[in-house]
Amino acid sequence: MTKEGAVMDLWSLFHILLLLFTCSCASSAKIKPVVADEQLLWVGGQTEEVHTYRIPLITFTPQGSLLAFSEARKKSAKDIGAKFIALRRSTDRGNTWSPTSFIVDDGSLADGLNLGSVVVDEETGAVIIIYSLCFHHYQCKTSFTMLIESLDDGLTWSPPRSLNSQLGVKSFAPGPGFGIQKRHPPAVGRLVVCGHGSIAGDGVFCLLSDDHGQTWRYGAELKSIPYTQPKNNLDFEPDECQPVELEDGSIVVNIRNNMNYHCRCRMVAHSLDGGESLPVEQLVFDTTLVDPAVAAGALQKDGVLYFTNPASAQSRVNLTLRWSLNRGKSWVKDTLKIWPGPSGYSCMTSLKGNGTEDQKYIYVVFEKGLKESIESISFVKVNLYSDQ
Repeated sequence: MTKEGAVMDLWSLFHILLLLFTCSCASSAKIKPVVADEQLLWVGGQTEEVHTYRIPLITFTPQGSLLAFSEARKKSAKDIGAKFIALRRSTDRGNTWSPTSFIVDDGSLADGLNLGSVVVDEETGAVIIIYSLCFHHYQCKTSFTMLIESLDDGLTWSPPRSLNSQLGVKSFAPGPGFGIQKRHPPAVGRLVVCGHGSIAGDGVFCLLSDDHGQTWRYGAELKSIPYTQPKNNLDFEPDECQPVELEDGSIVVNIRNNMNYHCRCRMVAHSLDGGESLPVEQLVFDTTLVDPAVAAGALQKDGVLYFTNPASAQSRVNLTLRWSLNRGKSWVKDTLKIWPGPSGYSCMTSLKGNGTEDQKYIYVVFEKGLKESIESISFVKVNLYSDQ
């Protein structure tokens, strides 16, 4: 290489680093989220069919729609009992929503469905939901991991099919939240759905599919201590979780710290091999993400990591949006308080288009109430760049 070529390469490298630094500073300066719109999607007790709506999920579709789901608990607010999976659909970026439809009905099961994870295969256009039956073994003996899918933008859904022939009868509760499709190496195109087990096999586990959801197998696991035994306060029990793929191809799994092991905050695990493993050496406790032991939301968008939860060590109140510019190593001090009152589980998504609207907004669904967090499920449209 000539001297002039070496100088040019150094100058090019300097220019790239300067550009990256400038972009990073610009991103830091312009993120200023505000709530642009809010609508109640479901309110408990309004019909004879449904007592309580819980466990909100939301996802985009490759066609540009938004799909919001929830557990419609028929007779009580308890985790056990018969339920529907409820769906509302928006084709105009959350401005209006379809009436509620029930896409799964578990009948009168004593230990009915647990709504788990929704995952979108952007190559096939399929929207897949994985959920469980008989998770708690309450008046039943065999757990089932179930799957339904839509191939027409959420308009119609396949009959439920059991994955037990592939996965066995382990009690497994996906999510709740969304699964991911790997966009970056390793394992590009793989579907990854993470969740937690019951006492008979508790901890965090991930399901993997390399054939667009036709077959599934277990991959990564992060087992509790003591494993397969009842837990006491301060024991190590990773629980409900949300995976997110970062732009370097690694997977971050943000986890409910169910027994407040080490702190009243979130556990964060990392997979560097496409969801095959969650090494304990990569596990951290994020003390900034104070948490009352709840299912939380996480989302990666345009190089920024977002997080929602009730930001309280003791109670499910104060639903808050945070964001990180360095893959979750630290969090910007500014926050957006979405709702100061009772609030519980949350889930986020964003649309994948290149238009200004799609780059500007993220969408949040969360449990919201005046006296209790489980009174309703609310949809919030967040403008990330309110000063633009």
